[in-house]
Amino acid sequence: MRAIVVTRFGGPEVLELQDVPSPEGELLVDATVAGVNYRDVYERTGAYGGEAPLVAGVEGAGTVRATGERVAWNNAPGSYAEQVGVPPDRAVPIPDGVTDEQAAAALLQGMTAHYLTHDTYPIQPGDEVLVHAGAGGAGRLTVQMATMRGARVIATASTDEKRALAREAGADEAIPYEDVPEGRFHVVYDGVGAATFDRSLAALRPRGLLAVYGAASGQPPAMEVMRLNAGSKYLTRPTLHTYTHTREELLARAAAVFGWVADGSLDVQIGGTYPLEEARRAQEALESRATTGKLLLSI
Repeated sequence: MRAIVVTRFGGPEVLELQDVPSPEGELLVDATVAGVNYRDVYERTGAYGGEAPLVAGVEGAGTVRATGERVAWNNAPGSYAEQVGVPPDRAVPIPDGVTDEQAAAALLQGMTAHYLTHDTYPIQPGDEVLVHAGAGGAGRLTVQMATMRGARVIATASTDEKRALAREAGADEAIPYEDVPEGRFHVVYDGVGAATFDRSLAALRPRGLLAVYGAASGQPPAMEVMRLNAGSKYLTRPTLHTYTHTREELLARAAAVFGWVADGSLDVQIGGTYPLEEARRAQEALESRATTGKLLLSI
């Protein structure tokens, strides 16, 4: 089968289309689409450890070869491939009314937005919420879910076009990163990392919470704990794995996200779809931070 292999750790040039054996020992799925995420960049550079070569990616959608059931997944190594071995307890049924493309675009980032807005900091009506990168895949979904919960949402984005997209998603305001006000927000959702961390911390009101859930600009610097003393602020680094630790929680979050997609409450924007053999170009586009919405690979 065809697959995108990380031949060695490094830049996008280490991604190569190769013929590799089909996976064994798991739920064998004929993949139709794979999701492209920043965690794939971390995997490619070796930030997650392990050894190369390896087949890239963890997210996708397709059809179970044995049963014909449509499923999606967000935690199956080797997902940039024509066939994927998905752990049975991580496969999520795709309901009617949701396409494979929507499922792959919404699952990882949609469940991330769900746990951020419902559990990491359960938003209450009237809360002031800051969402960085509000036109990106996870950011745009977080804006929508925060709005659903009755928050007043401010989103950041780097260009006028991206700020317009954030407002279309429901943000009350969309501003440049450098214009973030200080001392205002109950919660800041930050998937950018190093470039925004100090500004995010300063943006919190007393007893506010900063959730750093990604690092698109690099990992934030080490921090003195006493910096939280000014205003009794909270800092957390949540992960999707922790918030979908059991199958019951995984299915509940996925059902909520897919239900909103199916009924039109949640608008999933696909920012670009690339052929499998152009995975390198897809990751380059993602790293450029010039994209909006979710990037996919068509298989």
